Amino acid sequence: MRTRIALISFAVACTLSGADHAAFAGQQPKYGVSVKASKPSALAKAKTYTWTVSQPSFNKDADRQILAAVDKELQARGLTKAAAGGDLAVTYASLTRTDVDVKSKAKGGELAEYAVGTLVVDVRNPANKQSLFRVRMDTPITTSDAAKFEAEINAAVAAMFEKYPSAPK
Repeated sequence: MRTRIALISFAVACTLSGADHAAFAGQQPKYGVSVKASKPSALAKAKTYTWTVSQPSFNKDADRQILAAVDKELQARGLTKAAAGGDLAVTYASLTRTDVDVKSKAKGGELAEYAVGTLVVDVRNPANKQSLFRVRMDTPITTSDAAKFEAEINAAVAAMFEKYPSAPK
């Protein structure tokens, strides 16, 4: 009986996913900031934060810049960085992907492609690992120039922390 239910569930999932492809084929990706979790009362009590293991950027300069930008935003909100045992545990993950503009005019048979960066910052309760503030930013990467790239990271992190429950102090 379990096998039959599993097979039916699998068939339904395959059918639905096939139907979804047609609906999503012409959609444009959504860029910007989205907040998945926010617990203002728990964040208001915190005074310190500690970095935890994350999925760092493969680009070491980008990793350093992201850490510095997040530190700046947390400190602007009155939090102090602690080596260990902070009131909050902070982590981030980043990735780069290539988006294809399926509505663009093909040049030489190829559609327009562009790099998109995704950054997720998660601020958690270190005791129970509950996410108190989880924010994600998806944005096209417009430059490969190191100085301009750092400015893009700073702007992205600042935009992310505009969604933080408490304003800068």
